[in-house]
Amino acid sequence: MQKHDILKDNNNKWLVLVNLHAGTSKGKRDWPEIKNLLEEAGFQMQIVFTEHAGHAIQIVQNSIEKEGFTNIIVVGGDGTFNEVVNGFFKQKKQKTSDITLGMITVGTGNDWGRMYDLPAEYSEQVKIIQNGNTFVQDVGVVKYQSHQNRDNRYFVNVAGMGYDALVAHKTNQMKQSGKGGALVYLINLLQALFQYKATHLEIDADGKQIFSGKVFSMSIGICKFNGAGMMQLPTAIPDDGLFDVTVIKKTSKLTVIRNIKNLYDGSFIKMKEVETFRGRNFTIKSIPEHHLFLETDGESLGSSPLTFEVIPKAIKLIVK
Repeated sequence: MQKHDILKDNNNKWLVLVNLHAGTSKGKRDWPEIKNLLEEAGFQMQIVFTEHAGHAIQIVQNSIEKEGFTNIIVVGGDGTFNEVVNGFFKQKKQKTSDITLGMITVGTGNDWGRMYDLPAEYSEQVKIIQNGNTFVQDVGVVKYQSHQNRDNRYFVNVAGMGYDALVAHKTNQMKQSGKGGALVYLINLLQALFQYKATHLEIDADGKQIFSGKVFSMSIGICKFNGAGMMQLPTAIPDDGLFDVTVIKKTSKLTVIRNIKNLYDGSFIKMKEVETFRGRNFTIKSIPEHHLFLETDGESLGSSPLTFEVIPKAIKLIVK
């Protein structure tokens, strides 16, 4: 971990990117408090508000390429954070690991912040950014099917497939109607259980087939948590150059219900229905094709076939 020269950076402006809609409008309610804290801490800021899905990608790309920003603070949730990182990879001016990124969490799940034990209090989060301790984390990139085209998405936390992706899709729909939080996720977790059917997957890791069979849910990622506190990848290390993967094989609804609590401490990986893997590159095909759906960092995307690749030590983050 390195100490970032925060005083030097305060001679330049920080781009503060704000999603007022994050956390079902928690961002809007709390922004005046957060702004005051940043001003009191002495940050010189250029403040920009996101206006629609995908807007943060455009803002960040333009701000780095055209305005020269290399210091960014995100006020939002995991989805906003994901968009900012995708903006890093779209711009061509700076090496991604030369851009410093701080986070003030106002989202629904805040699972990336949970990985680094970020406190809930905004005053403490601002102090962490002020202290400037940095950590360089791996990033994942996934290629997926989007309608008739192949697309790709970078992610910093966890990608979920199958049942997990259905729960994320239902939760995102409810967010759009102003409902959010861990309880909403738990409700969708139970409702989706009666809608989802296991999918046959063929999984290759680093060029070798490691799994073939019916899968209920699958997670692949850099960090440990998703779904507002579920420890889906309990042994993940964010800078080891490897993905952690958890596969939950086809199982009964009763078994899932009985073990939901074990998702929160990671102990579910001890179940006979669960297999775990590590690797740098993964290819996932479903039978039938396009039948497996995907979410990354809580954002619903497209479908299989999927290819995942780790980009080692790709982003510089301000942490405790």
